[in-house]
Parts: sequence; structure tokens; C-alpha cells
Amino acid sequence: MPQRRDLLKTVGIAATGLLAGCPSQGSSESNTASADTETTEQDATAGTDDSGESGASVGPMTAVATEWNAYRARLYDAVALGRAGAPGAGATVAQNIFARFEGASGEYGAHEQLESTSESAYEGFEDALGTVQSSLSEGDVSGAASAADEASGHLQTAQQAAAGQQATRVLDLLVLGSRASNAAVAGTLGAFEGAATIAEETMTAFEDALVYSQIEDADAESYEAFENALAGIGSAAGNEDASGVTEQARAALDATVSGAYALVQQEAVAGAGHLATMQARGWDADALASAGGPGHAYAHTVTLNSYRARVADADWLAANDAADAASTAVENVFAHFEGADAHDALEEADDEAYETFEGGLEDLSSAIENGNADGIDSATETVDTNLVTGIEALVGGEDTRAALESGFFRARIADARELYRLGDADSAATIVSDVFARFERDELGFHETMEHESEDLYHRFEEEHLTSLQSAYEDDDSEAVATHHDGVQQALIDFEAALSTPVASGAETDYMIGRAFDAAGLAALSETDRAATVIQDTFAHFERGAAGFHEALEEADEEIYESFEATLTDVRTAAEDGGDVTAAATAFNDEAVAAAYAIAGSAGGNGEAAAAIIQDVFATFEEARVHEMLEDADHDAYENFEAALTDYSQGLTGGDADPAVLADATRTAQFAVVGAVDSAPSGSGGHGGEESEETESSLSGGPNVVEGVPDDADHVVDMETVAFNPEELTVSVGDTVAWKHVGGEAHNVVAYEEELPEDATYWASGGFESESAAREGWENGEGAVQSGQSYVHTFETAGEHGYFCVPHEAAGMAGTVIVEE
Repeated sequence: MPQRRDLLKTVGIAATGLLAGCPSQGSSESNTASADTETTEQDATAGTDDSGESGASVGPMTAVATEWNAYRARLYDAVALGRAGAPGAGATVAQNIFARFEGASGEYGAHEQLESTSESAYEGFEDALGTVQSSLSEGDVSGAASAADEASGHLQTAQQAAAGQQATRVLDLLVLGSRASNAAVAGTLGAFEGAATIAEETMTAFEDALVYSQIEDADAESYEAFENALAGIGSAAGNEDASGVTEQARAALDATVSGAYALVQQEAVAGAGHLATMQARGWDADALASAGGPGHAYAHTVTLNSYRARVADADWLAANDAADAASTAVENVFAHFEGADAHDALEEADDEAYETFEGGLEDLSSAIENGNADGIDSATETVDTNLVTGIEALVGGEDTRAALESGFFRARIADARELYRLGDADSAATIVSDVFARFERDELGFHETMEHESEDLYHRFEEEHLTSLQSAYEDDDSEAVATHHDGVQQALIDFEAALSTPVASGAETDYMIGRAFDAAGLAALSETDRAATVIQDTFAHFERGAAGFHEALEEADEEIYESFEATLTDVRTAAEDGGDVTAAATAFNDEAVAAAYAIAGSAGGNGEAAAAIIQDVFATFEEARVHEMLEDADHDAYENFEAALTDYSQGLTGGDADPAVLADATRTAQFAVVGAVDSAPSGSGGHGGEESEETESSLSGGPNVVEGVPDDADHVVDMETVAFNPEELTVSVGDTVAWKHVGGEAHNVVAYEEELPEDATYWASGGFESESAAREGWENGEGAVQSGQSYVHTFETAGEHGYFCVPHEAAGMAGTVIVEE
């Protein structure tokens, strides 16, 4: 049998979770047990009933232990999304785990009991969970996997203390089944390499776990079925067979459930553990649904792609004797980039592309100022090339890259038409020639993706219209120009419409940004009537749907949707009234970029696949041993669980599912199966009113913590469960900010000492004069902002002020206030 990992924590269980052994309960302080000692202990406990263990019994603490298993499984959900190429979605899962855990107080809540069962396990779990989130946010999936092992190990520590060694072995086995089932999520997302990696990591964990030889002795059939299924996942992934991966992942999970019942005489332990596994699969469905969208990395690339069209505008403006307007265009790109989320994303993804892009912008400004036409062309090419490189570094999906190229092509083809209207047919033909060359060299994979999507569409775009459009410009044939211009644009729209709506929306965002700045350029050339018409046509295109962009934005964020339409209208008004069209286009650009992030953040393209997971859970439950156990234990809990499954499945298909409702119903079912339904926490977070009041009564606020929000507050930051909203706030010197508690447990607001402007006075809720004092004060219950309260601070020093919440720092609850003169 493989040796256990070396890392042991104070209670004697390795922090690498399933790769650990368990000392006897009487030796919880031991951290030096040898592998041989643990193997002997494992042999001694294998096959025994929990009731034979000192202090172990089936009851409410057993249910709490099974609830911790749902958390353990979710840790590996986050890692699995990273393995599937969606680390951002994985980081969100980690944050959501933290949010649910923070709310799970009450006598038998997961949070309350972990803290009371083992302080070191509680602190270690929260710290490791924070590392899972931060690692995934940085794209470090291996680091996240190690942290997930550590966090799982801390929960395993508490499970042993709460339910005994053998019950913990059962839960270990079920976590392995949940980990294997994650391969199906990766396979559904088309990440077959990730699915194979998940299977390999699960096998390694199984071989290193103490339950490995136990299950082989107790149920050889389940043991073999589990190993065969893991191998089957790898084989199906190698063949890029998504349905095969799903089938084998299900077989692996079924094998662990069967094995769980063979490991213990008290079937309630296995039954409650099986329900916790079903809860974990509910969270899997939520992760799959949310991972269907393109993510914030795609929104970053939408921003970068918009710069390509804007810089190209500067080129043609300079060529049309509008050097001032060209210079302004470049300066605006630089200014926007400096404050954009895409700035740091590009710098982290490809520092060379970042540096060369910025250098290219500087060179372009100089060339425009000096009237150097060759220098303009060279700098424009440098900027464009490095933006393309940055896009490739940030997103890997073929559809996403191709969609961005489609949006860029649409903007450039529109530029050609405007130049032709201005009497410059040669430049128009040159633009079309450039588009054709990019298409032929498969820039951003557009040529291959379009051809793969539709052979007819490919021929219509390239052969029927694009080549003919170039000839039409060269022949100065206005009728042919109109026909083939519209043909090219329609082919590109049809291509985008064939992709997912969130991805198509990014392409349309870039096209519409390009048209807004086209209007600004036309106004600079005194073509104000045409500028107004361009925006009128762009608005009409948006109202017609714009490949689903209109509806996607309205559903994602109605406020941004309204601002998007209003600022687009303002561009037209500025053109009609002789106003500042460039300023109006810049304002619209900000809303368009916000729209891209809103859609990317809210999108989920796998609702039906996610619903299929829940339908499979339902089918499994109907045939499972725990079905009758739950129905006999508590009929109301049984009915509520089945109703929650039905509602959740329908909600996933309809896009309005709440995984917490199913999780709550499953948790109650877990308590019912072990005969402790009256002890089950109530509410999504598991708050117990008495406990919450008692906890809050021990906390105090201190100076500047007030009831409500003062009328004279200039800005309000909501303190949500584990986040500040907005995370970044810009204010003026002398402005007052109120941090309002709106969710979760008590928070505090503490400035990072090293992230304050040089002359700034230190600030924190509780009136502390240093970061260390604020941290120590929180440990003493001071500086707390509780429900109905807010912390108020007036900023007198310009600069960036970084701050955080002490109890939720590990979950990434931090923010920045930018104070301007």
C-alpha cells in the first residue's frame, strides 16, 4: 500500500485530506504517527461499527459530518473547473463556498460546529479555502489543487472527531466518488484533457487513502468497479467522447455509494453521506450552468479588440488630414486602457505584448504628430499585432477568438464603406484587401472556424461577397459596393448568430463601439449628418437583436442596458446638435465595455446539461437505499427533497435556479436519515436566531460605526456576504463613504497600511490607529459592523486606499477607494 503523505496536522490527520490516516481518538494531539502504525490502526478498525468507537454515535453530529462532506466535494468542483479551462468560474465557486460556510452558523451549522470541534481545523480550512480562490483567480490550478487537499484535510479532521474513524472512511470514499463525477462536468465543457487529469488525480488519491484497502476487503466488487470506471474516464476522454466520460463518471460514483454501505453496519451513515453526495451534484449542476458563459477573460479581450478598430480609425483620420482627431483617438485609447480591467489582465497574460502595445501607441502618437505616414502604418501594425497576441494569451476557445475577429472585420468593412462615401475608393479597396489577407492567414482562427461552422457560409462570405467587394471598390461600382458590402456584413452576422449568445454579444459590442467612434471621426471631418445616420443605423441594428446582444444585455443588467441605449442616443444627439461627438462616443464606450462584462459574468450556456445532472440525481434517488430510509424517517423531509429536485431541474432549464434551496432541503434530509431532523439548521445559511443574536451581542462597533446610513454620505459601499460592492470606488477629496452591512455575518473595514497614500491618516472601523491594532481589535470583538449598521469615513488625502474585511480576507473580501483632487 502506498505510504501516506508527510504533512500531519495537530489532530493527527494529514492536511492533504483523502491522502491521510487517522490516529485513535485518544491521541488527537499526536502529529508523529508513523505510516506503519496507521496501517495497523486501519486494519483494526476496518469493518467495525461506529458504535464500537469511543465517543462515536449516529446522531446530529453525524449529519454535520456529512454536511462537511458536501463542502469537501465542492472544493474539488472549484479545482475541476480550473482543470476544464475555467479557473475564473472555479474561483467563483470557492467564493460561494466561503459565503455559504459563513452563513452556516446555529447549533448544528457547519460553521459553528467546525469552530467548536477544532479551532485549528476551522482556521486551517478558511485559510486554505482562501488560497483555493486566490490561486484560481491567478490561473494557478495546481496551487488550487494543493490548497483544496489541505482544506479537505481540515474538514476530515473534524469529521473524525464528530462521527468517528470508520464513518470518516465512508465519507472519504464518497468524496472520491464526487471527485470522479467532476470529470463529467469537464467533458461536457469539452475539456477532455481536464477530464482525464481529474480521473488520474482521483486514482492517486484513492491509492493513497486508508480507505483503499478497507474497501478492497469489504467490497471487492465496488473496489474494482471504481478503479475500472476511473480508467474508463481516461479512455473516453482520450477519444473525446463526452457521453462516455459522463457514463464512466456515473459508474465511479455509483461504485463508491455501494462501497459506502459495505463499510459500515449503521446504514444511516452511508445514507446521509449519499444524500450529501447528491447535494454536491446539485452544486456541480450550478457550476456547469455558470461555466457555460465565456467569462471575464473574454470581456477583457472584447476591450482589447475594440482598440484594434479605434486605432485603425486613427490611421484613416490621419490620412484624411484630420491629425488632431487622429491624435485624440490614440490618446483616448491609451487613457481607457490605463483604467481598464483589461490592463492588468494583459500585463499578467503576456508582459511583452503589453509593453509593445503601449510602446506602439506612443510611436503612433508621435508619427501622427510628425505627419509620418510610414511611421503611422508601422505603429498601427505593431499595436494591432500585439493586441492579437494578447487576445490569444487571454482566451483559448476557437469560437471566442473567431467571434472577436468577426467583430473586428465588421468594423473594418464599415470603415471601408465610409471612406468610399468620402470619395476614397482606393483606401476602401485596401481595407478589404487587408481583411481578406487576415482571413486567408486564419488570424485568430477565424477562417477555420467559419469553414467548420458552415461550408455554405464560408463560401458566401469569401467567394460570393468579400472578393467581389474588393473588385467593386477598385471598379468604383457603387451598386456592386452596396450589394457586396451588405452581403459581407450579413454573412458575418450569421456566423456570430451561430455561436453562443454571450460570445456573439462580445463581437457585436466591438462592432458598435467601432461605429460610435466612426461617427466621431466623421464629425471631425464635418460629416455630421452622416455621423448621425451611422448612429441611427447602429441603434436600429441593436433593436433588431444584434445576434442576441440586445436581449442578453437586457437580461444581464437592466441598468447597464438602459445606460447603453441612452449613451448611444447621446452620440447621435451630439452629431445632430453640433456637440462633442468624441466625448459622447467615449461615454458610450464605457457603457459598452460594462455591457460586455455584465453579459460575460451572468452568462451560462449549459442549462440543459446541468438540468440533466439533477434529473440523473432524481433517477438515482428513486432506486437508492436512502430513498426508503428518508421516507420512513421523515415524510415531510422526503417530500421537500423531491420537490426541491424537481424545482431545481426546471429552474436550470429556465435560467432561474437557486442551488441553495436544493442544498437546504438535502441537508435537512441528511439530518432526518440519522434521526435528528429537529436539529437540522433552518434557512439557506443555517442561521439559528438565538445563536446569531448571542454572537452579535458579543461584538462592538466603536467610533464611526452607526445605525443606518447617514444622510450626508456621498457614497455607499454594500458589505455583502464575502464581498464589497462596488469593489473599487472613485471619490473626491472631502467625500464621505459609508460601508453598509447588507449580508452575511458581521464585517469590519480595515485599511491596508502599506496601501495608503504617504500622508494619509490610518483608518478602520473601531477607530484603530494601525492595521495590527485593527486586526487585534477584531479578535477582541471590536470594530464590527453588524446588520443595520454602517461604518463611515471621510477621505481627506488623494490617492488609492486599499482595504479589507478581517474575518473574510481569506475569501477575497477587499476593496479600493480612489480619491481624486
